[in-house]
Amino acid sequence: MAVMVSGLCLVHCVSTIAFVAILSSAGGMLLDPLIHEIGLGIAIALGLFTLGRGVMDHGYMMPVAIGSLGLGIMMGAITLGHDGGHGGQEIFYTMLGVGLLALAHDLNYRATH
Repeated sequence: MAVMVSGLCLVHCVSTIAFVAILSSAGGMLLDPLIHEIGLGIAIALGLFTLGRGVMDHGYMMPVAIGSLGLGIMMGAITLGHDGGHGGQEIFYTMLGVGLLALAHDLNYRATH
């Protein structure tokens, strides 16, 4: 489930760019920082729960380390903001963080199965 949520986050990021390009009027709502802050909060909660539970089940710390790095990169990306003049850096770092988090969930899944 956590890998699916990570994938949905990536789809959200990419689709936001596409929607803004096609329907600029929808950009105000989709680019609202509150949506991203709530999504990041949910990602952190799910990541802590699922990766932490995996460590308890199998004792393998690598998924937690990679997942924490991914969540940290996502937290850093949210501080760049859409209008900060950083170009595509926020999008790049968000996608990098989501990818690392998805990798961590995959490693966690493989360690338990």
